[in-house]
This record gives sequence, C-alpha cells and structure tokens, in this order.
Amino acid sequence: MKKIILAIFIALAAATAGRAAVPDNESVNYRVMYKWGLVNKQAGRVNLSTKRAGASSIKAELTARSEKWADAFYSVRDTLRGQMNIYTMEPDFYEKITHEGGEYKRDHIKYTRKGDNVSATCRRWKRKSEKKPLEESEIALEARGLTLDMLSAFYYMRSLDYPKMKAGDKKVLTVFSGKRKETLTITYHGMENIDIDKTTYPAYRISFSFTAEGGKKSSDNMQAWISTAADRIPLKLEGKLKVGSVQCYYVK
Repeated sequence: MKKIILAIFIALAAATAGRAAVPDNESVNYRVMYKWGLVNKQAGRVNLSTKRAGASSIKAELTARSEKWADAFYSVRDTLRGQMNIYTMEPDFYEKITHEGGEYKRDHIKYTRKGDNVSATCRRWKRKSEKKPLEESEIALEARGLTLDMLSAFYYMRSLDYPKMKAGDKKVLTVFSGKRKETLTITYHGMENIDIDKTTYPAYRISFSFTAEGGKKSSDNMQAWISTAADRIPLKLEGKLKVGSVQCYYVK
C-alpha cells in the first residue's frame, strides 16, 4: 500500500515533454480520490513545484497530505525534494521524508558519476512509532547508464517524445529508491480522451511498474494520462490498493 501511494504521488512530478529542460517556477495541484465500490471521496491533496537552482540545475519539491477524515485510517504527510540537471534530469541529490500511519522515514541519496558508472550513498533514518527509537542505516548502490531516483524518474517520464512512439513501446531505466536498486519500466499505450470536471482533454496513456533485482515486482502496474498540450501536465493517475483504488486528478 505504501509503495502504491508514494508512486502515485511522485508520478505527478514531471518535466515538459518534447522540450529539453525541466520547467522553472511551475506549481501544480492535484486532488487524491479514494474509490471502493460506490465510495468516491477525496482522501488527500498534492502540490508540485520547481525552482531554478543554477544555470544547469533545478530543484523540485512534492508535498502530499491526507484529508482529516482519512487521517483516522491512514495518515500521510510526505515531502520529496531533489535537485537535478535541467537538461538530462540526472539527480545530484534526493530526499524523501514520510510520515505514514504513525511511521517516520527519511531517506537521503547523494549521487556520484564517473563516465557511465553511477554510485550513491543512501542514508536512512527510521522510527516505527513515536515511542520507538530512531534507527539509522547507510547503504551504497551502484549502476551503469542513466540512473535516477523516485522523483527525477518521473520528470524523465514526462520528457519522453510520445508523438514518435508506437503503442507497446517501452522505456527501461534504473532507479535508486532509497534502500535498493530498482528497474522502472514505462509502457506507452497510445492516445485517449479523458474527462475531468466536465472538460475533455486529449492525453497520452502510459503504464509503469517497478521491479527489484531478480525481476520481482515491487508494485502493481499504475496508469497515467499525460496532456498532449505543450505543458504535458499529468492529468490523471491511478493505482490499485488491496481494497479499492487511488486516483489523482489535476486541479485546474
């Protein structure tokens, strides 16, 4: 459940497709809906923002919180921060701070690149509840080729040139998720119209999933609909839970 919720939230963070750079000073809002049978209720909200950090880098931040009624079942207060190259989206650092269901986690990843080799030092602080002690750990991860994190990966996702792709085309890349190396697979399914708040938008539909080393899935497939307009705003995202599903909608 935690992986689905986090992936749905961070899938909203993305750069402008068809352009060479991450957009500067962008602020986008979403409502998070919980669906189960006849139940269709707003469960949370998300904000995404970017800010230029230098000539070739930009900072991105995602904040997510559950609504008061949902806090009684599963409280969420998440913040993701990162800094990445504005053209390649390769990250310099990534930080994830989560308060979910009473559990606290903070992951910090610092990247080092040498040629095609990528290494990262990943530090984690974790407390299972307020009464439990704070645990600290550190792990080193290595990969080759384009290697992103759970924030910059989705900036990359929106940067794909969908007009030149065919239904069924896939993109595969490596992601450092904080405690392990994972493979992100993005599949393009073609164009679809989507209705949000009585407005119809043409969109590119994609699905994506994460697999751990050994090929075992670490989350179910998730769906995303990305606007075909120049800003390439993600319009809707959907992921299944053990009970019901979570859907995120762009708030104009």
